[in-house]
Amino acid sequence: MGIHDLSVATTQYVLTHETLAGHNGTGVAKYHRGIGQRAMSVPAADEDIVTMAADAAAPVVARHGADRIRTVVFATETSVDQSKAAGVYVHSLLGLPSAARVVELKQACYSGTAALQFAMGLVHRDPSEQVLVIASDVSRYELGSPGEATQGAAAVAMLVGADPALVRLEDRSGMFTADIMDFWRPNYLTTALVDGRESISAYLQAVEGAWKDYTERGGRKLGEFSAFCYHQPFTKMAHKAHRHLLQHNGHAADEEEITRAIGHTTAYNVEIGNSYTASMYVGLASLLDHADDLSGEVIGFLSYGSGSVAEFFAGTVVPGYRARLRSDAHREAIGRRQQIDYARYRELHERSFPADGGDHPTPRETTGPYRLVGLSGHKRIYAAR
Repeated sequence: MGIHDLSVATTQYVLTHETLAGHNGTGVAKYHRGIGQRAMSVPAADEDIVTMAADAAAPVVARHGADRIRTVVFATETSVDQSKAAGVYVHSLLGLPSAARVVELKQACYSGTAALQFAMGLVHRDPSEQVLVIASDVSRYELGSPGEATQGAAAVAMLVGADPALVRLEDRSGMFTADIMDFWRPNYLTTALVDGRESISAYLQAVEGAWKDYTERGGRKLGEFSAFCYHQPFTKMAHKAHRHLLQHNGHAADEEEITRAIGHTTAYNVEIGNSYTASMYVGLASLLDHADDLSGEVIGFLSYGSGSVAEFFAGTVVPGYRARLRSDAHREAIGRRQQIDYARYRELHERSFPADGGDHPTPRETTGPYRLVGLSGHKRIYAAR
């Protein structure tokens, strides 16, 4: 069982960190070297987690069909509705069969992995079925806050099934949960709150805890892994996490070894920014698209969600996987974004729908295949372009 297909989508616009630094009067090295980011994806007025999710999932459905998809699991922490699953909109946009279940999962940035594990259980129960797992998020912090430079947006769609073409996932995993207020967003706020120092500490504590549980349950030895995918709230956090794991296990933690293990996983996130639930799987796509042949190699995954929940698990890359990759499409999605200035970024950041139940169309901006048409009677309206 495992990941049979994987597709990444992002937004219409991009704000470079040179532009952000120029506005803030900050040395750009603080962003480029300090947190390891160069740009962040910014949604157009008619883009959101649903349009990105449908954009990511459409090529998967087009390649494999929908007859075997009986479940859609949508992971997000920037949900558009307190009741209706965002995946129901995607189900409609893609014309998926009505004989399917659709649910939404939430636990900060970890829920993409929760969705993947949910999917694995369903496929174990009936290997004839496939599960469409989607992780889609837009990270937003207050303007001028320390977290602003880590923002981003992306969606990843994964088809999970038997006899996978990309990564065969192992059943054994290690888990860790602790009640920590390192990052959170109350229902009455539209931007997240974060204690940066506490968040880094909580993440590293979760690395130790999840790895400990994994090894106690008979997991692989550290030396068996060829690469590691970490959740990337900013790319340098992946470096911190892997350094911590190496030191925790008594291994040398020189930068060359860290770069060898995670370097290819950060190429897309450097340009996209933090995509919350999608982040680790954007890293997987980047690894598969950029590394030399990984056939038969073992990858370690450390999924972290603030608050906090973490899981460590392993997967083996399936021989012949390179013929199934979407490398050109992923690079095109990142490369086609239109650069915007700080004033336009701020306008989009502060934009929100009135809460009066009236008709509020969105301007046509996205060149992607799906768009948010607007709000009418408190109902979100989506359409193909």
